[in-house]
Amino acid sequence: MMASPFVHIVTLGCARNETDSEQLAGHLLADGMTLTDDPSQADVLLVNTCGFIDAAKKDSIDTLLSLADVAALRPQAKIVATGCMAQRYGAELADSLPELDAVLGFADYADIGARLRDVLDGKRPVPPVQRDARHATAALADVDDTPSSPLQTFRRARLESGPYAPLKIASGCDRQCAFCAIPSFRGSYRSRPADDIVAEARWLVANGVREIMLVSENSSSYGKDFGNRRALESLLGQLSDVDGLDWVRVSYLQPAEITPGLLDAMANTANVVPYFDLSFQHASGALLRRMRRFGDASSFLDLLAQVRDRCPTAGVRTSVIVGFPGETNDDIAVLHDFLGASRADAIGVFAYSDEEGTEAYGLDNHLPDDVIAERADDTRDLATWLTETRAAERLGELVQVLVESVDEGVTGRAAHQGPEVDGATTLTWPSGVPLPSIGDLVWAHVTQTDGVDLIAKPTAVPA
Repeated sequence: MMASPFVHIVTLGCARNETDSEQLAGHLLADGMTLTDDPSQADVLLVNTCGFIDAAKKDSIDTLLSLADVAALRPQAKIVATGCMAQRYGAELADSLPELDAVLGFADYADIGARLRDVLDGKRPVPPVQRDARHATAALADVDDTPSSPLQTFRRARLESGPYAPLKIASGCDRQCAFCAIPSFRGSYRSRPADDIVAEARWLVANGVREIMLVSENSSSYGKDFGNRRALESLLGQLSDVDGLDWVRVSYLQPAEITPGLLDAMANTANVVPYFDLSFQHASGALLRRMRRFGDASSFLDLLAQVRDRCPTAGVRTSVIVGFPGETNDDIAVLHDFLGASRADAIGVFAYSDEEGTEAYGLDNHLPDDVIAERADDTRDLATWLTETRAAERLGELVQVLVESVDEGVTGRAAHQGPEVDGATTLTWPSGVPLPSIGDLVWAHVTQTDGVDLIAKPTAVPA
């Protein structure tokens, strides 16, 4: 077998998967393997799959099949699936896709180099099975790596080169939302030690990052598993002391767990951007209880009022599910009224789909597929109109923009815009003035909008 196999990594799904892929990459490099961006040159095509909803599963399978066509041109190349779908459906995936050479689960991550060498030697590892929730996250949470530098107690290699990077603070989830299967394959909630997170943040800054986004299945639960309900507040304070870290963004907050202390920490910690990613999921109190969630439109609007009392120009992102079993026309009306009153900057709309092993799967009053699709389309149309209206409200506002590209104009994101999905800001850069560098922060006034995107005029530029 070759001494230094070439590995091509494909990442699907959320920002949590992005951090997993970069940790896998770090382990592979430490084990003497070489990463390649060219799948046609790879000895191993490693796909970090997503298995959250039906559309994500289809995307994962389509990607694996498309890579099989690439691998067919190199008979020695191996296709390996890992990630959430591999963990959740390991045996089924291996049986249904003979093109796969291996299906690896979370417990294989720490020894990923050895596992891939086994595959290259012709061995076919037994695919992961459904594990007890308490043990399913053994992969990255329990790895006791030898530090590769004084800054690390982890292994990570950047697969992207921009000024932003996600940083995982925990894995798993202890909540029992009726529609969600994550606890069954990601396991119980396990927080990373704050010192490890801060060390990783320093390492990211040393590798060109100016903004980190804290990610987990539920970031507001950080520290609960070791008995500290104010651990996230403390962590934000520690991250504010990291030299060169300009922005800290917090994602995946559970509305029922937001405290005044956390709101104060997010509003008053120097480099924490005023951005609140709140997964309301719906606004009808009765339907939320059926979902095993808490709250209603009134309590959610009160929470948003508390946010804006502290940060009047705060960015708000939320996600909602339509078509949950038992949802009525009145429930949809409540949701639409709430979204209209929320003034959210970004709204993700998901059509309900059955997930095996969840409580919702066995509920009565499932809605017909065409009704779910119609409600999802209507809600998406409303969300588009509302978020574009919200963007227009920012005309004349002073925003700080993180520069991400200077290739075809100067573009980036304002503090209220989360990475990749919340829109962008284009700066009208004066002619004859040297362009800024990627990673620079520029103050600007919003002069126009284009959908949810902003166009802004810098208030001052370098001479």
